[in-house]
Amino acid sequence: MALLRSSSKSGIGMTSSRTRERMLTRLREQGIKDEVVLSAMGEIPRHIFVDEALSIRAYEDVSLPIGFGQTISQPYTVARMTEVLRNGGALGKVLEIGTGCGYQTAVLSNIADEVFSLERIRPLVMKARSHLRTLKCTNVKLDHADGSIGLAEYAPFQGIIVTAAASHIPEELLAQLAVGGRMVIPVGTSTQVLYLIERSAKEYKQTKLETVKFVPLLGGTSA
Repeated sequence: MALLRSSSKSGIGMTSSRTRERMLTRLREQGIKDEVVLSAMGEIPRHIFVDEALSIRAYEDVSLPIGFGQTISQPYTVARMTEVLRNGGALGKVLEIGTGCGYQTAVLSNIADEVFSLERIRPLVMKARSHLRTLKCTNVKLDHADGSIGLAEYAPFQGIIVTAAASHIPEELLAQLAVGGRMVIPVGTSTQVLYLIERSAKEYKQTKLETVKFVPLLGGTSA
């Protein structure tokens, strides 16, 4: 895997500190309470992760296309999934399935010790790698790989976050979750529900959180 800790991100690209602050205010109004997550999102220049023509919309609460039939999730979804994953505590090693443009990855890099991220579409890997290097996210390992089977050689993971909707909860990912760990994953086809999976020494506890909308989780890789 290519090794890409984050440095200051506030001075890159367009002057948008006020725009980002408005985004954080909206997220608080939507119920996001984890100030560590909010601080991380306030530091990341979201506009660099989308095409220049869409940068004016980067801080709106909408998903935006990033090419290849994929999207960058709306800020609320990123904040919500990250808040659930963190659960008010420190994160050690995290696995992200579906790097996309790398925005969620960059947020994770600010709050986790180490992030392993997998993306099946090679051109998106190259884009994300460029963005993460620009932001000096040196605690991220990014690879072009089939995320549906995870990354067993680096398991177990304290946190697993899946940014595409699975038809079911993959057994491979459950096996790679550490005891005491948490996985956040959207599940479903026509109707998708965000699940929290918590692993104890004896069982996996599943909790339905809310309805969401993601692109589908696909197996294999694409050039």
